[in-house]
Amino acid sequence: MISSLLIANRGEIACRIMRTCRALGIRNVAVYSDADAQAKHVREADEAVWIGASAASESYLDGARLIEAAKQAGVEAIHPGYGFLSENAGFARAVIDAGLIWVGPKPDTIESMGLKDRAKAIAEEAGVPVLPGYRGDAQDAKSLAKEAERIGFPLLIKAVAGGGGRGIRLVSAAGELAGELESAVREAESAFGDGRVMLEKLVEQPRHIEVQVFGDSHGQAIHLFERDCSLQRRRQKVIEEAPAPGMPEDVRAAMCGAAVQLAQAVGYEGAGTVEFIVDGAKPLALDTFWFLEMNTRLQVEHPVTEMVTGTDLVEWQLRVASGEKLPVKQDDIQLLGHSIEARICAEDPADGFRPGAGLIEEFGMLVDPEEDWIRWEAGFESGDRVPAVYDSMIAKLVVWGEDREMANDRLIDTLAHLQLVGVPGNIGFLRRCAMADAFIDGVHHVNWIAEQGEALSQPPDAHQHASVMAVCDVLLGYGGDTPWTVKDGWRMNAAPVLKTAVAVGEDADWFAPSDHDVPEDISMPFLTDLSPRRYAVTTGGDSVLVEVPDFEAEAEALAGGNAVKAPMPGKVIAVNVKAGDTVAKGDVLAVMEAMKMEHALAAPRDGLVELVGVEVGAQVPEGEILVALEDE
Repeated sequence: MISSLLIANRGEIACRIMRTCRALGIRNVAVYSDADAQAKHVREADEAVWIGASAASESYLDGARLIEAAKQAGVEAIHPGYGFLSENAGFARAVIDAGLIWVGPKPDTIESMGLKDRAKAIAEEAGVPVLPGYRGDAQDAKSLAKEAERIGFPLLIKAVAGGGGRGIRLVSAAGELAGELESAVREAESAFGDGRVMLEKLVEQPRHIEVQVFGDSHGQAIHLFERDCSLQRRRQKVIEEAPAPGMPEDVRAAMCGAAVQLAQAVGYEGAGTVEFIVDGAKPLALDTFWFLEMNTRLQVEHPVTEMVTGTDLVEWQLRVASGEKLPVKQDDIQLLGHSIEARICAEDPADGFRPGAGLIEEFGMLVDPEEDWIRWEAGFESGDRVPAVYDSMIAKLVVWGEDREMANDRLIDTLAHLQLVGVPGNIGFLRRCAMADAFIDGVHHVNWIAEQGEALSQPPDAHQHASVMAVCDVLLGYGGDTPWTVKDGWRMNAAPVLKTAVAVGEDADWFAPSDHDVPEDISMPFLTDLSPRRYAVTTGGDSVLVEVPDFEAEAEALAGGNAVKAPMPGKVIAVNVKAGDTVAKGDVLAVMEAMKMEHALAAPRDGLVELVGVEVGAQVPEGEILVALEDE
């Protein structure tokens, strides 16, 4: 068995691999870029090695730096995780040539499966069903147009060397072919350095079902049943589950058998996934699925397979890479219950899924995650910073149930008890997906999210109202023991007025609770007190930051106060004055960074700088005096 391992990755997958390493007593070494110097996976590793600048091309995608880090740390093996260089045959060869163990399939296998046209040719030879299409060498526009007419429209243009949804274009009619072809080739050349494309008949309501396979160096190949990954946005998976809903036993046997046939055909070693496209407009049948591609690595969604089979696929990877046989035979693998995984991302669904970056103020589960039916796979914690240069996924929530209904009910409930504040998040969006009738009934498909428009991406107004009401409850003292503790504006012979001022986003306004009804079926808001005047409130998975304006401070400033204080917790990124400087009202004295934004702090009056209480780079709490003034 391998005794020491370098994990050539970051975030939650690095933390996940470390967990198995600790269980097996394997020394684990993390790598990190400038952007990840304080990251969770660095803190949890036995050792950590710096590999370069923040840009992935100068760190996580630099194979030579990763191999040098492995040598520096004195490890035996390298685990690539997923993404980055995990399916790079050249990197795998370089690792092996350096005398290290590569935790993954053989480089030749990676290479053959990495080219979609070659992979489909191998699949056809192995008797695996493949969609009608064109995968030939002729790449001129005339030849491709002729083949497109043969296949029929609509069809897809796909980059031969593609992955991650890039280099794919939909062509609905012949008149669109030339423009979409030019665009696809251009993207493929930019993304993969290979502009070759293939054509494939379009399945208009596709489901995405994949089979987990595993092989060893002793000729054994098995499957661990299937996963459904049909809930996608922009060809990126959102929620995955195992097994696939509505899967008949004969189709399961045929699909899983085809996946094993392909694995055997290429002498597969380690963890791999055979992906199939399925006609979602019809019930699952023997003639409704076709080979799509093979991922020669561990998948993001592997935990759902582990949950329904009781296995540790990372442990198997390490054992197989060490030369051991697979620990089980095919008949030993049993399918138990149902598991669903939701990808937690720092992104704003309401703004076209725009990725977010910055300081995470609050993040985690508001319930005890120690139940055996739940897994919380996170690469970030409260207080961490999400870099802007990498993938937006920051955690995964995985649940299990005795059946699909139980698993989905647990997913919906647990998502309502997750909080992410400081960066935009998709938790509420995930919950709305899981609550949708199409998902509950298992009739969703790859294009379903796009068809829903804003129904899923936009948080309901009631969630914000409920969040504000929760803060008002605190501010107005509804729970007081006596009438004197209730801040209702009471005065003799007048009706009480329940009103307070709050700010959601940049705008502050008076809020009268009586003007806003919150439906009874809205989830109970969860309120986190971040500071004396800042609250993070989560309702149904949607988190908002509610602030209470500091009218006393504003009045002091208007009257000519003597101190410039931090309006919120944050980092001082600029100090523009020193003791003894003369300043005028409105001059910017310092700049803070908080909540992904820069905040300029101005002089409240004319005067002299008496003292500067902070340095650039300091993390300061709300209310700390940054600059003090005195009279001229």
